[in-house]
Amino acid sequence: MKFLVTGANGQLGRETVLALQAAGEEVIGIGRDEVDFSRPDQVAAAISQHQADWVINCAAYTKVDKAEEEQKLAFLVNRDSAREVAKGVASYGGRLLHVSTDYIFNGEQSHPYNEEDIAAPLSIYGQSKWEGEQAVKAIIPHAIILRTAWVYGVHGHNFVKTILRLAAEREELRVVDDQIGTPTWTADITQALQTLINRDARGIYHFTNEGVCSWYDFAVEIVAMANEFGLPVKIQKIIPIPTQEYPTAAKRAAYTVLSKEKVRAVLNYSIPHWRLSLKNMLNKDPHHL
Repeated sequence: MKFLVTGANGQLGRETVLALQAAGEEVIGIGRDEVDFSRPDQVAAAISQHQADWVINCAAYTKVDKAEEEQKLAFLVNRDSAREVAKGVASYGGRLLHVSTDYIFNGEQSHPYNEEDIAAPLSIYGQSKWEGEQAVKAIIPHAIILRTAWVYGVHGHNFVKTILRLAAEREELRVVDDQIGTPTWTADITQALQTLINRDARGIYHFTNEGVCSWYDFAVEIVAMANEFGLPVKIQKIIPIPTQEYPTAAKRAAYTVLSKEKVRAVLNYSIPHWRLSLKNMLNKDPHHL
């Protein structure tokens, strides 16, 4: 099969391109240099010219706090260009997998969100991604929409890399402990999306690693593993704090654990726990993260 991956220079897009290439697939990766997603009028033609069997849309505006002031740009990329990707794919009858986020939920539930739960985003980023989902479904109702959460990996910027850097610089760190979710490794997301594609899945799916934690729990585990792998660690103390002590421009949900009941029925393997995946990610090449 022939694949086209958008956002190919981002942390998930890059991982996806490499995984598909390793599987022997024909892959075209396009990033900002090839197609500017802040210019939706350019997108559909750029997609359709490749005539890929599957387009995997990893392109997104992901600066959650910056989106509060760059609202127009967030919607151009996450909604309008997502619509144009779908138009491009529909123009020649291809298939589409569109990546979305847990930020579409408001976090007021106390049990995992399933695919049918009502979206109620708290932030511009979340709203732009939710409207992007709707735009894609309006054009390709059978598209796969894969929602994930707390994404990290070898490529790009993410929480794991930030904590590793701060752990090497500071003796004390304060991390929010009242936001609950599931860290998810890009390599595991890529495996899941390949499986969904190979099984000709359709519709909305939630995928994260197994397990649940707070950002504080995640940071503690990252530092513990940094010590285990012999990475530079100066930090002596990690202090749990409430969200109100760490104000951000965008409001964050308190609980966005995603139910994986639906996706488990499609996958033919056990989803790894987030601690195992974190260890596997760090084990790849810890000194070059």
